[in-house]
Amino acid sequence: MNHAGTKIIETERLILRRFVMEDAEAVYKNWASEDEVTKFLTWPTHANVEVTKKVLENWISKYANPDFYNWGIEIRKTGDLIGNISVVSIKENVKEAMIGYCMGTKWWGKGIMPEAGKAVVRYLFEETGFHRIAANHDKNNPKSGRVMQKIGMTYEGTLRRAGFCNQGIIDDVWYSILKEEFDKQYDYRSN
Repeated sequence: MNHAGTKIIETERLILRRFVMEDAEAVYKNWASEDEVTKFLTWPTHANVEVTKKVLENWISKYANPDFYNWGIEIRKTGDLIGNISVVSIKENVKEAMIGYCMGTKWWGKGIMPEAGKAVVRYLFEETGFHRIAANHDKNNPKSGRVMQKIGMTYEGTLRRAGFCNQGIIDDVWYSILKEEFDKQYDYRSN
């Protein structure tokens, strides 16, 4: 593995970048304070911006680690910070990264998260040597599964009552993409 850390990634509409403390208000306002965003996540809705600041302090302190990957999703045209996408766990022995993501409801349904996801998957395959990228979602949150499909991931199965989120114990739906599958789907070396 050649861990490269959280570097800026740009797409047609987005800039994926490291968080800074000045982002606290936007993070809180644009997604961390929304119950609808956190409904299927493992962390609670932030009660106030002070909670958001503590989370950001933790994330920012980890950027020194080359195996920490956590991007803020910024709209290139407006500069709005609208969500995040990160590697939530790594299995070095099989070169696997598991990703997670969330975004404010105002931006749902616009193809933004698949665009960010494809860029992160490309980065993890091309820059770090990961060979497998996985993601999971609550069975009752099929919209998250559609994002995984749009990224190019393949459905692997549903583990019954094997996950946990703010809804309690859940059926955990798993997707993944292998490097060779991504290479076939996207001629990313020419982009």
